[in-house]
Amino acid sequence: MIIATDMPEVSRCAATECAYNSDTACHARAITIGDGDAPDCDTFFSNNRHTKRERTAGVGACKITACSHNVDFECGADQIELGYSGDTVNCLTYAH
Repeated sequence: MIIATDMPEVSRCAATECAYNSDTACHARAITIGDGDAPDCDTFFSNNRHTKRERTAGVGACKITACSHNVDFECGADQIELGYSGDTVNCLTYAH
């Protein structure tokens, strides 16, 4: 069974070495943002093999309660963008 829910889309991802990234788009079913106080993409993992799926990823959970888009541990933004902050992949839509 596939469960459909309304989730914000990942509109762009700069982490081209991530296994879920293809053509700067995230193709995971859903991602999780946050680990501690940083808005990192917890779903990111580097792999030479990339997904062949063409779906657009959604944001399934957000653990960054300080973000103004966070509503009950879920992202309320229309869409998000992922990119680098130093050597980590972060949610660039994060806002206080």
